Amino acid sequence: MPCHFVGWTSWACRSAATVLLLLAALIAAAPGAWAHFQLNVNIRVLHIEHLDDGLRVYLRLPTPYVLAPLIGERRADGTVEPAPYTSNRIVEGNLFHYLDPIAIAADPIGLGRLLAAGHRLTSGGEVLQPEVEAVRVYAAAQQPPFATLEEAEAAFADAQPSYRPESVYVGDSVTDVVLFYKTAAPVYDLTVASSLDPGLPDQEKTANLIVDHLAGDSLIFRETGLLATPIEISRSPLMAALGFVKEGVVHILEGTDHVLFVLCLAIGSLKLGALLWRITGFTLGHTVTLILGFFGFVPQGAWFIPAVETGIALSIVYAGVIALLLRQGASTIAMTAALGLLHGLGFSFVLHKILNLNSPNLWQSLLSFNVGVELGQIAIVILVWPLFWGLGRFNDKGAAVARWAVVLPCIAIAAKWTGERALMVFQALSA
Repeated sequence: MPCHFVGWTSWACRSAATVLLLLAALIAAAPGAWAHFQLNVNIRVLHIEHLDDGLRVYLRLPTPYVLAPLIGERRADGTVEPAPYTSNRIVEGNLFHYLDPIAIAADPIGLGRLLAAGHRLTSGGEVLQPEVEAVRVYAAAQQPPFATLEEAEAAFADAQPSYRPESVYVGDSVTDVVLFYKTAAPVYDLTVASSLDPGLPDQEKTANLIVDHLAGDSLIFRETGLLATPIEISRSPLMAALGFVKEGVVHILEGTDHVLFVLCLAIGSLKLGALLWRITGFTLGHTVTLILGFFGFVPQGAWFIPAVETGIALSIVYAGVIALLLRQGASTIAMTAALGLLHGLGFSFVLHKILNLNSPNLWQSLLSFNVGVELGQIAIVILVWPLFWGLGRFNDKGAAVARWAVVLPCIAIAAKWTGERALMVFQALSA
């Protein structure tokens, strides 16, 4: 019932209205959201790089994750003590938390230690102890790419970004840190967890991406939330070896020049014995130079790589001509082994991109990559040779037509490559 219809309640109504007005005034005057940072960025990324003496971790985290729990007590005037590395600013009666660039510049490693303390890496039941190597803080709109290990490394090549005082809101920022975990031996089995619980809205929707990099192979783990439950990462030596086997298979199947060479070898072999000898010679040849090339026992001039690539193109021309002429002699097998030396150097150029001289289990990785190359070329042979052998058994003319139809384009492509690559050699020598 409206208040003015009841006389005896008019005083109560006026009192209630006064209280409501006072509360409204207090709410309007008080800083808003004083106890919370906003979580405007909710993606956490960890790149774990395996080294022979430990782990290097590149971690990107929304800054509120680590600083929100450190906000201070409420002051007498209703404001709060700012969290470390932040400052408070009241705008139109609302409290906003900004990065403090002066505090960050004065002690970036301290900020990195806060992030490190909130993450736990465990191996063999032992918690690994981190050393903070570098720290960067970015406005979300200015953060560099961080999706790959190469991008994470590049993010630390740039100088620490500078901000105007109170220009970057904490909720719109990310913090990157490089952590090194020294160990007595390579780490293969690992768990990753986080103890950070900032108490922010939608924190359970945080997207976590953990990428484990070992010996050129990357395992990707995705999880949503706080990472309170440890994520297990298993990297046995067998898994590492299989990763390099896969790289070898992928390289020869994606390397068009190697595929064309093996294709011509297979098509030009009339008998299984001749085919096996050719493949064996090719294997022996490229195994030797793959190892020599990887360890750097080759010329280092700018001309050398294009010269090798030119030789590989010429080897396809040779293999194609031999296939058309159906040469089967011992000299052909010896030449195939010699050409394998060229292809092995080509393999070594690729291997340098995925394996370092100081990588753990180096020889295992080298041999595994070579096994992968063999499996790739065997796959090509299994797909091609039985078809041409079977066709030759039933229709000699049809087999000849098919052989010329396949080999001639291979020769033409390789001849074009030879000219292009020879020009690159000339340019390198002239530079």
